[in-house]
Amino acid sequence: MASSGSVFSKTLQDITTTKLEELAEQRGAFEKQYKELLDKAPKVTDRLGWLFVLADGIKSCLGVATEPSKDGKSGRVVLGSTGNARLETDLKNLDRFLEQAQYDPSVSPKVLENWQSMLLQYLSIQSAKYQYADLYGRLVTEWLSSEKSALSENDTESGEDFEELPGTKKLEARAKWEQAVFEPAAVNEQELKDYLERLFSIDEESDSDEGAGLEELRRKVAAFESGLSSSQQFNVHTLRWIITSLQSSDLLSNEKREALKDFLGNDVILGEIADVLNMRMAVLSRWSWGDHVPFEERRNVNGDYSIQMHEDLLQAIFLHYIGVKWSVFFKNAFKDFRQEAWKTNDIVVPNIDRYRREHYLGSKGTEVYGSLQQKRASGHKKTYFAHQLLDYEQQSVETQEGEEEADFGSYAQQPVAQTVARQKQTARKSTGGPALRKQLASKAARKVPQSAHEDEYDYEDDEEDDDVHNYPSKNPMEAKQQLLHIVATEIVLNTRLHGELTCFRSNFESWNPLLPHETILTVLEFFGVGAKWRSFFKTFLQAPLKFADDKSSSPRIRRRGTPGSHALSDVFGEVVLACLDFSVNQATDGEMMYRLYDDIWFWSKDYEKCAKAWDCVQEFAAAMNVEIDGVKTGSVRIFHDKTKHDSDDVDMDGRLPSGEIRWGFLYLDGFTGRFEIDEKMVDGHIEELRTQLQGKSKSVIDWIQAWNTYAATFFSSNFGKPANCFGREHVDRMLATHRRIQEKIFDGGNVVHFLKKTIEERFQVKDIPEGFLFFPVELGGLDLKSPFVGLLQIRGSVKENPHDLVDEFLKTERKDYAEAKTSFDRGDTSTNRYARAEPDSKPAKEADVFFPLEEYVRYREQYGPTGKANIVRTYRSLMKRPEEESIDVSTQIQQATLQLGGQSNLKGITSSWYGMEPYWKWVAQMYGPEMCERFGGLNVVDPGLLPIGMVSMFRNKRIKWQG
Repeated sequence: MASSGSVFSKTLQDITTTKLEELAEQRGAFEKQYKELLDKAPKVTDRLGWLFVLADGIKSCLGVATEPSKDGKSGRVVLGSTGNARLETDLKNLDRFLEQAQYDPSVSPKVLENWQSMLLQYLSIQSAKYQYADLYGRLVTEWLSSEKSALSENDTESGEDFEELPGTKKLEARAKWEQAVFEPAAVNEQELKDYLERLFSIDEESDSDEGAGLEELRRKVAAFESGLSSSQQFNVHTLRWIITSLQSSDLLSNEKREALKDFLGNDVILGEIADVLNMRMAVLSRWSWGDHVPFEERRNVNGDYSIQMHEDLLQAIFLHYIGVKWSVFFKNAFKDFRQEAWKTNDIVVPNIDRYRREHYLGSKGTEVYGSLQQKRASGHKKTYFAHQLLDYEQQSVETQEGEEEADFGSYAQQPVAQTVARQKQTARKSTGGPALRKQLASKAARKVPQSAHEDEYDYEDDEEDDDVHNYPSKNPMEAKQQLLHIVATEIVLNTRLHGELTCFRSNFESWNPLLPHETILTVLEFFGVGAKWRSFFKTFLQAPLKFADDKSSSPRIRRRGTPGSHALSDVFGEVVLACLDFSVNQATDGEMMYRLYDDIWFWSKDYEKCAKAWDCVQEFAAAMNVEIDGVKTGSVRIFHDKTKHDSDDVDMDGRLPSGEIRWGFLYLDGFTGRFEIDEKMVDGHIEELRTQLQGKSKSVIDWIQAWNTYAATFFSSNFGKPANCFGREHVDRMLATHRRIQEKIFDGGNVVHFLKKTIEERFQVKDIPEGFLFFPVELGGLDLKSPFVGLLQIRGSVKENPHDLVDEFLKTERKDYAEAKTSFDRGDTSTNRYARAEPDSKPAKEADVFFPLEEYVRYREQYGPTGKANIVRTYRSLMKRPEEESIDVSTQIQQATLQLGGQSNLKGITSSWYGMEPYWKWVAQMYGPEMCERFGGLNVVDPGLLPIGMVSMFRNKRIKWQG
């Protein structure tokens, strides 16, 4: 299949060569005519006569269609056809004005001089367009040539210092992976089954909600298997969504993704593929990988190495379809199980407290509809519950290259690993720790009925909770960024309202590569997956693997872990981790653990609940035979009263893991409660970026693509997206750090100066306008991304101090209390007493004295607002990401964008100013005036001169990072 990519590349080069040859001829003809025209100037002594010569000459140079004038004396009349309405209008008008100047002596020399300048400007602009079309063509040629020679040049470039460290890291990662995956894990399957049965309270006499929910889940699994057994699963329609989904995944190489594009355009091929895959489904029990599956080690932008399998396209399509079907099924089945068996996060309010609130506030005082707890539950269920599973079959997963979490392993405090290692040893002594044993032994602590509003509540003016059944495309990095905002928001709220918050974060060691096959199959069997499908899954897991670059060794059977980037791997991981979700939910009485695959976050104002949740994590790890990643595990306890940090009364007591909570370039400061940028870690990645950018063989286009991915996307993503909960100082630090990145990479300079100098040295083109670098490819620019623009557009919109929002809420809440007291004293609440749960209930003492403020605010998170103070609105305000303040458009740029009308496939800067993204408005307005002066508009290169559209599409190939 690799030949398809080669054909595509060759076709692109052929098109490029043809267009460049045509461009060279057009430029040569223009420059010749241009020179001949200017050479006539000294021979024409009369200025008006020179204008006639110049006007006719420019029509020829610029290819303006004309015909002889009717009188035969006035030169040639403009007919049009250039596509440049402004040029044609100016030439038509000038013909009339020159006729006037022949007869009218009042036409001044100044007017004639202006006409001459206008005509020479048109010629200068066309010359510049040809110059930059030629430059762009040479840049593309350089880039395509570098694609061929990249592999050989990488072997000899730079010297030992460059190759030594990345080579060593790669070899170490490969050796560690090989040592782990070809040896089976020692899983005690009986202990695992016992753990699952205790967790879900399964025994012969059990009539618990957990047991009933599990039985219903098993019935759904059996029904789904029956439906999936049909041998007519595949057709043209099915294959279209499978292929579209595959193209956005990391599973396939660039060449195979190009081959899939060919498949999509041919229904005959799709029909043949469907026939073959239906035959495979009919004999599923005989399915196999074949003799072996080649795989390779690939470096990611964050410095990690991943193992990528390279199965053939038919296998990839077949397995992706099965993975997606199981993924959607388990997502819906687990959601139903959550509704039936999970404990709700509702705060249990004693009846006496509820009746008192109704006595003093009326029925609105106990309305749960619209509460903060409702919002938390709805948001958790929509985004973080079994996140890796798909909500529907055609759901796309959006990823942008560079949106990967930075590996902070070498920057985290080393004692963490030792602490967690001790905890793992303790946990393995028993599959049931104190928290879980207590939970499972008692039948009294049963599920509180699920709130009836969890799936119905529509939060007013809340874009994030518009409809829990309307799931958009899935964006993993977006979910991570939102999770950081939730954590920061909860810290602000809980430390102010409850005085403290405890949080831990943890990951499992190499979750996909090390997950035991026995664990996966045992859990699947427990949930009711039949023998036929377990056999297929076992064959899928035990793939015969062989490194693509190893020609001598024999294939080896995989005994541990799941293949990366496969939908089925996500299914296996989520099914196993669903047990942890349920365990934490039950042990903490409905508290929610936020999880993105094996990335676990838990927090609570109640330290004891955090300790119970951590017990569950350790017990889960021991039962499933998976390792907790000590480097990526840590906890904090944050207080509003900072003096408590040094108090012996609130010591962490060792029940939670030591170490830092980190994400990307951020670490959570336990004293301030803020996410801070780790400057030392940034410095390390600056040096890594310098390494990735160096090398004389790297083409300018490749260099810009690497810069955009690493400096603009990777760095920006790992600083955390700005939001009110982070405050304005976070934006200022991001801006300062981006400036420091450029100053260190370019020794006090900047990326623009570097690129201008590089292009001048390689292609002898001076005085390059900055817009040529920043404009989109579709307009003939190089699409260099600026990380500063987006931050500057939102800086003024970010709340300076997030705690001010809570202060405003508390101030309004006190006013609400005063008004409620006045209303009660007037007897207003007694008029609607029959709407209460207990109309005649009264407090035993002092029923006529309004209850105190402390009691009024006690259940502010469980109940909806009773006045103007709305804690959900405050929560949303803290979570809110600032909107970009759009730049105002000048008349010149407004007209220039309108001139783009009629051009197809424009991206970024388009003919509709109000339809453009704020980033591109900024770029267009900042660099547009110079571009208009140099090129007569926003197009650097005239449409059609170069294969810009194809180049833009081809640049979507994934970068191969060095090392």
